[in-house]
Amino acid sequence: MDRTAQLIARPAEYTAVYDPTTSAGSLHLRAIEVLDGNWTGTSTVPSRGLYPHQWSWDSAFIAIGLRHVSPQRAQTELETLLDAQWGDGRIPHIVFNPSVPLDAYFPSPDFWRSGTAGRAAGAPRTVQTSGIVQPPVHALAAWLVHRADPGLSRARGFLARVYPRLAAWHRYLLHRRDLGGGGLVSVVHPWEQGMDNAPSWDAPLARIAPAPARSFRRADLAHGAPEDRPTDLDYGRYVRLATDYRDGEYTDGRAGFAVEDPAFNALLIASEHALARIAEELGATGTARHARAQRLTAALVDRLWDPAEGLFLCRDLRDGGLIRERGVSGLVPLLLPGLSREIVSALVGTLRGPHFGVGATTRLVPSYDLLGEAFDPHRYWRGPAWFNTSWLVERGLRLHGERAHADALRAAVLDVADTSDFAEYVDPYTGDACGATGFSWTAALTLDLLHDTHDTHDTHDTDNKHDKHDKHYKHQVPYDTRHLPHGTGFDRADSSFKGGDRG
Repeated sequence: MDRTAQLIARPAEYTAVYDPTTSAGSLHLRAIEVLDGNWTGTSTVPSRGLYPHQWSWDSAFIAIGLRHVSPQRAQTELETLLDAQWGDGRIPHIVFNPSVPLDAYFPSPDFWRSGTAGRAAGAPRTVQTSGIVQPPVHALAAWLVHRADPGLSRARGFLARVYPRLAAWHRYLLHRRDLGGGGLVSVVHPWEQGMDNAPSWDAPLARIAPAPARSFRRADLAHGAPEDRPTDLDYGRYVRLATDYRDGEYTDGRAGFAVEDPAFNALLIASEHALARIAEELGATGTARHARAQRLTAALVDRLWDPAEGLFLCRDLRDGGLIRERGVSGLVPLLLPGLSREIVSALVGTLRGPHFGVGATTRLVPSYDLLGEAFDPHRYWRGPAWFNTSWLVERGLRLHGERAHADALRAAVLDVADTSDFAEYVDPYTGDACGATGFSWTAALTLDLLHDTHDTHDTHDTDNKHDKHDKHYKHQVPYDTRHLPHGTGFDRADSSFKGGDRG
């Protein structure tokens, strides 16, 4: 049996709510092949060439897509990441593969020195990691992975094992990173927010003296056009911030860069709701977590919402002011259930208006204001469209009943993923590929949209409806790997399934 036949094989009695085309070359199978090609045996790299290690929020998005193909591998993806969690609760943004040469990626393990500089913060001894974090989408991913196959999840004790770690992760953020005292979490490096060179960081970064160019080597320029990547000046400042954080033994509160970001906090709020559902599944009460999510939503609106802009903005804690740059980060809170209808309507208007142009002039959600002075349709987070942020906005539109707009964005994401060969990011106007192709989270979120479960309500519902949904979710996994022959990359019985810039 050839590889394609192995991937699509399933017994005749297995019935799925959604049954995508399984012909060779279909979008569905091509997405599976990307994830299979980027699988290392315990986790999935974003791309083989440019990003050869495990990235934190990438793995969360990857698990969300993998749940439709192999729920166990989706669980393993998250378990491997959580095995690298630090004693203070932080989940590092990179978990390094020791088999990858040091010069294949910068900053490499010898830069971060997690085993020594991170000792006081509880860095693991058995694996090397970075010392900064990324957006906390992990509890949301864990809950959605559980819902894909609750029976398997319960049999493996998946939620019982990840819940304490996810709770510690949230505790770290809420206790150590409320640097502004207003209840919201701060990032201390642009790489932590995930949108590395977004124009929102320009003003806070301008205060940072860059590291000398001779002190680092940019491996990223070997894999992408220099004119599309962050500048050397930006990179020098990134290195300086990371160096200072490392030399301070990763102690929070001392950095010259501290920003409250709407997307980072929105993902924490969404994950708090998800963590409440996980607690309920485990027999505890989620009431306190739902209440915390509501308080965080109120703080988000109070500190970062600008009604005149119809958008959430970043707040620079070093000067106390809002940063007057319109970025996709300000649209991501649309995925929260606690927003007023007035704010939702304003966000939808901004999304579809001249600054982002979705449904009119752009195909996917641009990362930055089309009319902004810093806009560039090809330079990383200064204009191109990314698939994960479009997925988050699509989810928010659907949650708030904007079905027509959600359907149109979903169709655009699937079309552009197809024609761009699962690109890392794309020109927002044309959909032309930029960066790496065969990018894992693009393939994974394509799978999620293809399966079209519309399960946004299940993350936030406070009623305990687990048993009601079990059958519904189980049969939305058309390629459950219990029915795949041994020897494929998605074989549940495979012994490799052991759970254990981007910077």
